[in-house]
Amino acid sequence: MTQRTITSFLTHDAPDGGAATLAQVLDARVREGALVEKLEGGAVRCFACGHRCLVRPGRRGICKVRFNKDGTLYVPAGYVAALQCDPTEKKPFFHALPGSDTLTFGMLGCDFHCGYCQNWLTSQALRDDAAGVLPSDATPEGLVRLALRQGARLVGSSYNEPLITAEWAVDVFKVARANGLKTAFISNGNATSEVLDYIRPWTDCYKIDFKAMDDKRYRELGGVLQHVLDAIRMVYERGLWLELVTLIVPGFNDDASQLARAADYIAAISPEIPWHVTAFHKDYKMTDPDDTSADTLLRACDIGARAGLKFIYAGNLPGRVGRWENTYCPDCGDLLIERSGYVIKQQRVGADGRCPACSRRIPGIWC
Repeated sequence: MTQRTITSFLTHDAPDGGAATLAQVLDARVREGALVEKLEGGAVRCFACGHRCLVRPGRRGICKVRFNKDGTLYVPAGYVAALQCDPTEKKPFFHALPGSDTLTFGMLGCDFHCGYCQNWLTSQALRDDAAGVLPSDATPEGLVRLALRQGARLVGSSYNEPLITAEWAVDVFKVARANGLKTAFISNGNATSEVLDYIRPWTDCYKIDFKAMDDKRYRELGGVLQHVLDAIRMVYERGLWLELVTLIVPGFNDDASQLARAADYIAAISPEIPWHVTAFHKDYKMTDPDDTSADTLLRACDIGARAGLKFIYAGNLPGRVGRWENTYCPDCGDLLIERSGYVIKQQRVGADGRCPACSRRIPGIWC
């Protein structure tokens, strides 16, 4: 399957006369926020992400795109800054409609500032003038029509942190669901119970970047480890289809102790949550570490297997990680889904989600 970048749909709106700042352009594309508690003196508490920002009038949250104007929290709406239709396996979801495509849209801004962000052009646009990405007006109906024309079976919110634009994602997902499409958040997992309850009625799949098992490392990225640990549990308990991804960065999170603690934590919630360990490559501001080797990924997979995880995948190095690209039945060992990168070579899980050899239920979304 080839990646299809959407170009004809997008018409970029430059700042009027070159005078308006990016923040001013974005501030014209907003709606009143739903994830908010109003406090005394016009202040508000935002619940879109784990930072739970106290935002006073005239100020912005850490994400820089949710702001308080005269006691009302305004949040992004009515635009996209990135838009692609590509394999669902790229998100990555390996247990959600294998071989399908996902129309993925993103906005601008993030509540983290990861130095190795591969989507920094959108996520860090309000922190880094080098990004230069502008919004393009969009409607939920237009995005869903595009998804249907492209043959996508899912619509996903990604590229920036989708929790900070959750209201817009839900607007899109409501229309997507009405047209028979599945929906997905591709997130850093810095969630709150409030935002998960808000998106739950309209969301099928949730991917969390489980970046490290060390709070110091998380704080370097702008987050808190416990918030993500809590979110993993909360997403699972709410019945969303959950897959986890750890980008293995040499010298940052590749030590055996961190990987083992991460695997043990996942297994304690459910050994059937898929865990993807993927290869880092130099990007954005992190150019010192070596690119991740296949041996490092294989070591991480072995650690996950020893922890009892049933579905472990090694990503970003197709053809170099052996069996860890594929899905096998945990009971009888039958090869169920054979992959090469994002390409499905064979898919034997039926619409009933069962192994054809032993009838074991394979967790995921299969129809």
